[in-house]
Amino acid sequence: MPLLELQKLTKSFGGLTAVNELDLSIERGEIVGLIGPNGAGKTTVFNTISGVFRPTKGKVLFKDKDITGLKPHAVVKKGLVRTFQLTTLFGDMTVLQNILVGFHLASGMGFWAALFNTASARSGQERLLRKAAELANFMGLGQTQYELARNLPHGHQRALEMAIALAASPELLLLDEPVTGMNAEEIEQMMNRINDTRNQGITILLVEHDMRVVMDICDRICVLNFGGKIAEGSPKEVCENKEVVAAYLGTEYAA
Repeated sequence: MPLLELQKLTKSFGGLTAVNELDLSIERGEIVGLIGPNGAGKTTVFNTISGVFRPTKGKVLFKDKDITGLKPHAVVKKGLVRTFQLTTLFGDMTVLQNILVGFHLASGMGFWAALFNTASARSGQERLLRKAAELANFMGLGQTQYELARNLPHGHQRALEMAIALAASPELLLLDEPVTGMNAEEIEQMMNRINDTRNQGITILLVEHDMRVVMDICDRICVLNFGGKIAEGSPKEVCENKEVVAAYLGTEYAA
């Protein structure tokens, strides 16, 4: 049974079909890349899976349950969590406070009660803070956990966004361009953390334009163009696909 299955997923905006009858299955433990030119429909797929958009047609099945059209907070509670193409943080809150937001997404504890240590949340606050510190360390943010998010360099902000997503206890993590704007050292660190995340049992669906990242860490790749799937397979198979080379990769990746 696939962890995630998209069945004829279609999303139209007026007369424009952004995603056209996409079939895609993701097995537990995989890292799957979703690639294609700008405007190919990748972010629309993410928005439709995560409940931001309701599909025009088709289904989203997660753990063999139909979650089509569920609101984003309900999707998160099912164990499907996403990051965003642009960093979305609470700039005037510390690293640890931002990570606590992620715990709030998946738990029954009120975030503001946890943040201000009210009586109803006091017993769980220390445990959550320990877990937040562990996630900060895992993402290489241990030395900055008390800094305001807006003061972090770009690479650390992207790492913090992933830490927030991990705090929500995902079974499937949707990463939307996680290395955008990073330098070579930061990209290498993020790749290692994505692999470490998979090794902890979290399945990953990844949208990314950096082909070195995609080819190095993905088990399978699905290629979109004009909203439709034009290829799917291993990195090697995708690189050998003439339609993919012509539409997106160019001769640099041609076999």
